[in-house]
Amino acid sequence: MSASPRPSVRQRRLAAELRRMREQMDLTGDDVADRLNWSTAKVSRLENARTGAKIADVRLLLDLYEVDGARRDEIIALAGDAAERGWWEEYRDLIGGYPDYIAMEAEANLIRQWETHTIPGLLQTEAYAREVVSGWNTIAATPPREIDRRVEVRVRRQQILRRQPEPAQLWVVIDESALWRMVGDKSVMLHQMGHLLTIMQLPNVRLQIYPMNAAHPLMAGSFTLLEFAASHDVTFPDIVHTESLTVSHFEDEVTTHLYRLAHDTLAEAALGPADSRSFIAEILTAWQEQIPNRHL
Repeated sequence: MSASPRPSVRQRRLAAELRRMREQMDLTGDDVADRLNWSTAKVSRLENARTGAKIADVRLLLDLYEVDGARRDEIIALAGDAAERGWWEEYRDLIGGYPDYIAMEAEANLIRQWETHTIPGLLQTEAYAREVVSGWNTIAATPPREIDRRVEVRVRRQQILRRQPEPAQLWVVIDESALWRMVGDKSVMLHQMGHLLTIMQLPNVRLQIYPMNAAHPLMAGSFTLLEFAASHDVTFPDIVHTESLTVSHFEDEVTTHLYRLAHDTLAEAALGPADSRSFIAEILTAWQEQIPNRHL
């Protein structure tokens, strides 16, 4: 049985805005229910994103809240966006709560990441991703077709870096150890290093390496901070994602600010993008030398 989906970023933006507009009119949920001949429970479900908002219902609320002009158009457009089904929903039976994370990742304008063990998923080659996904067989038997679909998800996630007209901004700091840790075989590592050099050419990707011989100011585990710009003039809180054998999300302002400072600290102490590129090129050469008669 598939997991019940958490509301998407767009749905939560819309819900928060509907609640804000009601409060601005000094109305209670009961007041709205009485005037629209709805149940109070329906108003609550809409304002807490526990149910999808129909555009017709949103129009009725906007009429009640006396919202017109450009602001009305913005909210209706947001409602239309919130109703769209993401590609990741077709994988919900396969990857549990990950569609919820992918939905948030797809909405983020800036993705900050610190990675200590592996190449981040958004930067992995298909071969590298397959080795990582297959590794879960050590704790849970995974059929080959399921592995294929998990790899498909990882590759499709990477589309946000090349989407138009506004690709996601990615700022990632990777510990040097991840570049040396064997995933698959030497050929997989060789092509993964080459892929990093290629993707670093994208103007929206900032990749920095933290050398193992550099003083380490902050011994923090891997994390991802998703930052969101206003959409249709509606804001959304930033979210921190941490992952080991389980996954956790945090979105309170104190916690997200803490991780933002941590990322700034690590990025400041890491090699700059140009030096990081040279560093990766050296490691690529080292991997290449370990594979006789191998040509890029």
